[in-house]
Amino acid sequence: MLIKNIHTKIHEIRNQKVMLDFDLAALYEVETKVLNQAVKRNIERFPEDFMFQLTKIEFDNLRSQIVTSSWGGQRYLPYAFTEEGVAMLSSVLKSKKAIQVNISIMRAFVVMKQYIVDYTELNKKIQDIETKYNKQFADVYEALNYLMGIKTQEEKVKKRIKIGYKK
Repeated sequence: MLIKNIHTKIHEIRNQKVMLDFDLAALYEVETKVLNQAVKRNIERFPEDFMFQLTKIEFDNLRSQIVTSSWGGQRYLPYAFTEEGVAMLSSVLKSKKAIQVNISIMRAFVVMKQYIVDYTELNKKIQDIETKYNKQFADVYEALNYLMGIKTQEEKVKKRIKIGYKK
């Protein structure tokens, strides 16, 4: 299973990286109803920080972000599973396919975390460079302004009408 395909199914909701029940069901090759039934039979394994149900507003925002008009006329709001919730699914869904899919999903989450770390480090380096060079550019501008001020003063001196003793 390609991590890139899984990566597109990871969304950020409530400041958490999550996967939705219907995406997980498609990956596990089961119906969403079957996945949710397995979860409900083992609900004690899924505290709120592992799984939560989207609000209507969150669902509508998500649909508009991924440019999908509808997901087959669902009659309920989907459940979102955090990384821990997806890991817990492996203990609820025990097929070989579920194990393979879980391993791939965990790898996708790891890749995303590494990307975030790399992005943060790169962003910090860019800010450091900007800070360093902004100071240097400020010094150059100050020097240029000083030199321009001297030139302007010299021009004013040259434009004066000389008064006094003439030969």
